[in-house]
Amino acid sequence: MSLISERQDFSSIADVFLLHGSMQSPAFLDGRLCAGLALHDLSAEAWLEEVCISLGVEQPRDEASAERLLGWRRQTLDALSSSELNFDPMLPDELFSLAEHAQGLKEWTLGFLEVIEDAGDEPRKAWSSALREAIDDLPGLAAMETDIDDSAENENDLFALTEHARMAAMLLYTEQHPGHPQVEKVEEPPGSVH
Repeated sequence: MSLISERQDFSSIADVFLLHGSMQSPAFLDGRLCAGLALHDLSAEAWLEEVCISLGVEQPRDEASAERLLGWRRQTLDALSSSELNFDPMLPDELFSLAEHAQGLKEWTLGFLEVIEDAGDEPRKAWSSALREAIDDLPGLAAMETDIDDSAENENDLFALTEHARMAAMLLYTEQHPGHPQVEKVEEPPGSVH
């Protein structure tokens, strides 16, 4: 089975980063990936180049690493465009503390917002008020306190914040890609006027 079609998670991507001498969290780049796919239809080549620049390398160390990184992009694109609405940001899982999960969400949000800010105001003009509101709430997530205790209340709060980031990413993708999450394009009847 190809690594490209294998399920990528936070730990498997973090392992690829470590293999390249980087201790950084995949969360920041995952935020950039989600916004890049939504706003720019980020190509596989551009994604691989962005990851390599971030890792400080010219190219992936080996074919398996390249396949994992490309699989990460494919998996994210599939989830964002899926009618099941099953997209989830790539964040530390239950093996990590709530503080580490909060830090991951903060980094993801910073990466996501960086791409949106780089795109300027032009795309924003076509956004629905719901999307603008969802995006406008994200700087609060990017500034959140991450030194939190493992408690049920903090876990519930963090789940709600993660859900907000998840919904903002899916809303951005669907508004930038009319007809999606349906993968097929809807054909216009002959003679329809735009």
